Amino acid sequence: MTRRRRLGLGCLLVLLLFLGAFGFSARRLLFPRRLAVVSIRTERSYQDPALMARAWEAPVARAYRPGFFSQPNGSICGPTSLANVRRSQGEAGASLDAVLSGSGLCPLDVCWGGLSLDALAGLHRRRGARVTVLRPMDLQGLRRELSHVDDPARRYVVNFDRGPLFGTEGGHHSPIGAFLADRDLVFVLDVNARYGPWLVATPRLLTAMNSVDRSTGRPRGLLRIE
Repeated sequence: MTRRRRLGLGCLLVLLLFLGAFGFSARRLLFPRRLAVVSIRTERSYQDPALMARAWEAPVARAYRPGFFSQPNGSICGPTSLANVRRSQGEAGASLDAVLSGSGLCPLDVCWGGLSLDALAGLHRRRGARVTVLRPMDLQGLRRELSHVDDPARRYVVNFDRGPLFGTEGGHHSPIGAFLADRDLVFVLDVNARYGPWLVATPRLLTAMNSVDRSTGRPRGLLRIE
């Protein structure tokens, strides 16, 4: 086989792998599996104006608000969450390029198949940050961790499956902006603009966090960033 032919076959193989990965990702994004779940959108607290206004007054939520931006495509919620974390910590120009630079992950700002919680933790550790992966947790443990959400020295990114919350299956990452302890509600700053920020009862969020990420075989969970 000539060198030119080997090169042509190699390029064809790369193209087929690319199209296969694209097709798999596209099917998951465009045709997610629907579950028999009552969506949290039906809850009065979901985007209740008074509760939302109160959540936005929490110190960490206020730090996120000025520079918060949404993910440019459905695969890159994890890096978008980290860029928003950095902006909330004072890096006004933090971008996807800054988060991904030198990592080799998500070429062309597309994360084929998405990133696992552990991969996201490793991505943020590259900049010297102290990052802890938390999984799985019972309700008491989650509430105990959420009691620190309003600490300006900490940030939390939650990894969950939308299925137990909205009835449409799909893994997702987003920052947590506040915890309304007296109402047992978590304020999720969803980086998907179609959802926007919303409030969810802690038990429902725990169920979504404890779902298994099929790419790793492990439960989802939280990143604690200090």
